[in-house]
Amino acid sequence: MHFNFILTLTILYITRLCPALCEVNPVTCALRGDPQPPGLFKDGDFIIGGAFTIHYYLKAENRTYTRRPEPLECSGSMDTREMRFARALQFAIEEINNSSDLLPGITLGYQIYDSCASVPMAIKVAFQLTNGFDLVYNDTDSCAKSAASAAVIGESGSTPSISMSRIFGRFGYPQVSHYATCACLSDKREYPTFFRTIPSDHHQAAALARMVKHFGWMWIGAVRSDSDYGNNGMASFLKAAEEEGICVEYSEAFYRTQPRTKLKRVADVIRSSTARVIVAFLASGDMKILLEELSQEPPPPLQWIGSETWVTDPGMLRFNMCIGAVGFGIQRSVIPGFRDFLLDLSSEEVLKSPLLIEFWESSFSCTLKKQTGSSSGLPACDGTQDLRALENPYTDTSQLRITNMVYKATYAIAHAIHAIVCKDMQCDKKIKIKPSQISEQLRRVNFTKNDYPVSFDTNGDPIATYELVNWQRQKDGAIVFVTVGHYDASQPKGQEFSLNGAIIWNDGIEKVPVSVCSESCPPGSRKAVQKGRPVCCYDCIPCADGEISNETDSLGCHTCHPEYWPNKEKNKCHPKPVEFLSWNEILGIVLAAFSVAGSLVALSMALVFYKNRASPIVKANNSELSFLLLFSLTLCFLCSLTFIGRPTEWSCMLRHTAFGITFVLCISCVLGKTLVVLMAFKATLPGSNVMKWFGPPQQRLSVLGFTFVQVLICVLWLTISPPFPFNNMRHYKEKIILECSLGSAVGFWAVLGYIGLLAFLCFVLAFLARKLPDNFNEAKFITFSMLIFCAVWVTFVPAYVSSPGKFTVAVEIFAILASSFGLIICIFAPKCFIIVFRPEQNTKKHFMGKVQSKAL
Repeated sequence: MHFNFILTLTILYITRLCPALCEVNPVTCALRGDPQPPGLFKDGDFIIGGAFTIHYYLKAENRTYTRRPEPLECSGSMDTREMRFARALQFAIEEINNSSDLLPGITLGYQIYDSCASVPMAIKVAFQLTNGFDLVYNDTDSCAKSAASAAVIGESGSTPSISMSRIFGRFGYPQVSHYATCACLSDKREYPTFFRTIPSDHHQAAALARMVKHFGWMWIGAVRSDSDYGNNGMASFLKAAEEEGICVEYSEAFYRTQPRTKLKRVADVIRSSTARVIVAFLASGDMKILLEELSQEPPPPLQWIGSETWVTDPGMLRFNMCIGAVGFGIQRSVIPGFRDFLLDLSSEEVLKSPLLIEFWESSFSCTLKKQTGSSSGLPACDGTQDLRALENPYTDTSQLRITNMVYKATYAIAHAIHAIVCKDMQCDKKIKIKPSQISEQLRRVNFTKNDYPVSFDTNGDPIATYELVNWQRQKDGAIVFVTVGHYDASQPKGQEFSLNGAIIWNDGIEKVPVSVCSESCPPGSRKAVQKGRPVCCYDCIPCADGEISNETDSLGCHTCHPEYWPNKEKNKCHPKPVEFLSWNEILGIVLAAFSVAGSLVALSMALVFYKNRASPIVKANNSELSFLLLFSLTLCFLCSLTFIGRPTEWSCMLRHTAFGITFVLCISCVLGKTLVVLMAFKATLPGSNVMKWFGPPQQRLSVLGFTFVQVLICVLWLTISPPFPFNNMRHYKEKIILECSLGSAVGFWAVLGYIGLLAFLCFVLAFLARKLPDNFNEAKFITFSMLIFCAVWVTFVPAYVSSPGKFTVAVEIFAILASSFGLIICIFAPKCFIIVFRPEQNTKKHFMGKVQSKAL
C-alpha cells in the first residue's frame, strides 16, 4: 500500500510536474538520472515500445550512498530466443509499414529495451516509455520533443510486467504482453490497461490438473519459481488439483538469485521424495539451474510436467533428464518471411545496435573491434560470418510459438491505431492519440492474421488454446517437441482436453508411469486414510461381511440387500442360497426312506393281524383298537413326509396339524388299550361290572373324544395364527433358511403339550398294569413304548430349539419316526413274531395255561 502511494507520487512528479516547470523555466527541466538507451530503435509517426528479457541478471554494484550509483546494466549470457522475440516486433512493424491495407501512409517506429528480467530495470523502462522523453537522440532538453510510445509490448516475465502495468495503468497507457501469464494480471481493477496475446495461467493450471488426473497421477511433487509467475500459477494449479482429488507431496519454491543453499535444499527434497511425477511451474532460467543442480546427483527417473515457459524452450532440450516431459505450450505457428528477415542481417545493420553487436560477437566468437574499439581478446570478424550456418534458438523457426504472440500483439496495436487515425483508408498522422483511446480500441480488436484469430475478452485475455507437447528422442538421438494433444477452453466442459498422438514417457516406452502414494484399492475393499497424511495415502480395508464395493478406490462399502450376500471377492451381491430339507439331498432321502419303510411295516403288521384276526392273540389284544392304532401309526410315518421339500403355505399348515392329530389318535388308541387291560382285570373281581362302562362303544368314544380335543386346538391355531413359509436370515448371514414359521408359538406348544399329557397318562396307567399276567397283559410293552416315546420327545425340545436351519426339521422328523418305531416295535413286534414264527403259542390252550399258572 505504501509502495503504491510513493510510486504514484513519483509518477505524478515526473510526468506532470516536470513539464509544468519547463514552461516556466525550460532550463530546469533536465534529466537527473542516466537514460537507458533502447537496444533497438526506429523513428516513426507513432512509436511502439517493447520490453524483453534478453538477459537474466543485473550487474551487481556495491551501494556506498556516498556517490551517485552507476546506471543499471544487464549482465550474463544473452537469451537468443528472446532476441528472436524482439526482432519479431521489428519484422511485424516492417510488414505494417509496407502494407497498403493497414495504416497506409503511416510509419510506425519502435523502441525496444532489455529489461534484464528485473523489476528495477522494468520500472525504469516504463518511466522512459511513458514520460515522452526523446531518448533516441540523447536530448537533455526533452520537454520540447515528445516521443511517448503509443503502446508497449512486453514484458516477457510476469513480475516485471506487473511492475510496469502499475505504472502504465495510472495514466491509461496500453500494455500488451506476449509472455506474462500470471492470472493476477486479469484483474482489471488492478491492471486496467493490461492486455496479452498469451492465455492466462488460470487456464493452463486447469489444463495441467486435468491432464494429471487423466493419466492417473494422484501423488505428485510441485516446484515453482519464487515469483509472481510461479507463485500465482502454482496456487491456481494446486486449487485445480485439489478439486480433481490430486495430492501434492511437497511444493517447493526458489528463485535463481536466491542463495545456493535454497536451491540445494529443493533438489534434495526432489531426490528423496516418493512422487515420481513433478509439476514444474518455473521460468526457463530457474528451470535450467535446477536441472543443472539435479544432474550433479541424478534422482530416480522422474516424469516432468512443464509449464509453457520452459516446456517449449529449445534451449532446454540439452537436458536428457527431461526426456518424456509433457506440458502445455502455445500453438506452433508459421510466419511467412520471418526466417529470411532473421537471417538477412548485415554487419552494417548490426553496428547500429548494441544488442545486435553483442548477439553477433557471442554467436560467432569474434569481435567487431575495428568498428567499436573492443579489446575483448576475440579475433576480429572478417565478414564471412553467416547466420544461416548457426544452430541456436535465434535461427530455429520450426517452433514459432511465443514469437507469434509478439507478432499478434504488434498487429493488435496497429489495428487499434488504425481505428483511431484512419477512415475510409485515409490516415491522418497529425492526429494526437491519447493512450486511453488505444486501450479502448484494443478491447474491440477482432481480426485474423495468418489464420490466427486475435481478440481480447473483458479481462484483456485471448481464448485459451494449447498444444500438449511431449519431449521425444528421435532415432538419430535428437530430442524434439512432438504435439500429442490439444486443450481448448472454448469447448464444452469435459471436452476441452484431447489426445491425438502417442506419448513417449521418461523410460522410453508408451506405458504411463505410475505415481501414487498408495496402490489403488481393488473392488471388495475401501480406502481408509492414514492418520496425519494426505487423502491419497490410505490403507485398503476389506469390506465387512455382508458389504461390497464394486469400484476401484471406493470410499466406502455398501450393504447388500437382506436377501443377497457378497461373493468371495466382495464386489458383487448374489442372491443368498435358500436352504431347506429337500428331496434331493441325502438326509432328506434317508428320512423319507425310513418314513416309507415305517408305513410299510405298519401296513404289513396290519395285514398279518387281518389274516390272523381270528387267532387268540389278536382277539385278546383288542383287535379293533389294534387296527386303528396301526392305521394311525401309518399316518404318523407318512406325515413326516410333509416336512420334506420346499415349504409352502399349505404344507406348513398340513405338516404340524397332521402330525398333531395323527399322534393324538395314536396315543388315544394306546391309552384305550391300556384302559381295556386294566378294566378287564378289574372286571374279574366278584361283583364288578366295570366292563359295561368301558365296552367297545366307550372305547371308540374315548378315542374320538381325545382326538377331537386336538382337532379343536389345531382349528383354533389355523384360524388365529397359522404357520406360514418364512425366510429365516437370523441364523446364517450368508444363506436363507426357508422354514415354516409357527405363526402362533402357543398353538404349537399346545399341540405338543396335549400329546405329552396323553402320553404321560398312558405311561402311568401302563406302569400300574405292568404286573398283570404276561400272556394277557400288553401293559408291559405299552410301558416300554411310552417310555421310549416320552424320552424321544423330552430330548426333542432342546434339540429342536438349538438345531439351526434344515436340521430343525430333521430333528422333528427323527422324533416322529423314533417315537413311531418305538410304539410299533414295542407293541406289535412281539405279537407278529408269535403269529409268524411261534404259531404253537398262538392257541387258546397255551394262552389259558399261562394265565392259570400265573394266577396260581
